[in-house]
Amino acid sequence: MISVLILTKNEAQDLPGCLASVVWSDDVHVLDSHSTDATVAIAQAAGAIVTQRPFDNYAAHRNFGFQLPFKYPWLLILDADERPTPELSREMLLQAANAPADVSGFRLRRRDFLFNTWLKHAQLSPFYIRLVRPERSRYTRAINEVLEVEGTIAELHEPLDHFPFSKGIAHWVAKHNQYSTMEAQLIHSQQGLTNPSLRTALRDSDFHTRRLHQKAIFYQLPGRPLIKLVYMLVVRRAILDGSAGVTYAILQSIYEYLIVLKTKELHLNQRQ
Repeated sequence: MISVLILTKNEAQDLPGCLASVVWSDDVHVLDSHSTDATVAIAQAAGAIVTQRPFDNYAAHRNFGFQLPFKYPWLLILDADERPTPELSREMLLQAANAPADVSGFRLRRRDFLFNTWLKHAQLSPFYIRLVRPERSRYTRAINEVLEVEGTIAELHEPLDHFPFSKGIAHWVAKHNQYSTMEAQLIHSQQGLTNPSLRTALRDSDFHTRRLHQKAIFYQLPGRPLIKLVYMLVVRRAILDGSAGVTYAILQSIYEYLIVLKTKELHLNQRQ
């Protein structure tokens, strides 16, 4: 079997669907950041074990979650707006039961949805490591965190469904306004990758390593919001996802513009 960890903060709307999607596990943990709605009551009513902790940053919060007393050696990590499909659930249970000792995690493909449309082309980062041996796993980077796993990473083929707009466009914008502030602070304090390699960004065998170097190189480019918009619409072909893809590309370019503006503001304030 597999243990499940769900991270929550006022997720009364999305949590029931997430819990229903993992009803096959008898060891579900909810790590809650002191919700003020019915999140905790919903989790407890479903039989989940609830632990509360004040949120500080994404890496530290998720690393704390790895220390919870799980019943099984394998852990599925979820946000409340994510749902493993029945096909993925069956695949995970089978693969975890037969995994060699050197395999420490499984990478899967996540499907993001907007306006009931799968953002097949527009989605920037579809591949995620979500099924892991927690004692061999560690998150780094305070925002847009990266999961580092000691050992071999195997592949899963069935999808994990993600509904980032389930609470509406306004909620997504508000959330990414917070993200942009944290990204700007990381860039300003130079806590990110300082010497990215173009070779690594293009050719490294690990997707997450490539992504880390790609992001660091991208942050050094001028005109990032426009570059991101063109990249998503033309290179990624977000336009093939219809109005949902075009909308998502525009929202992502606005998010990038906020990071640029806030980083500039921090630099200016430091000089004063």
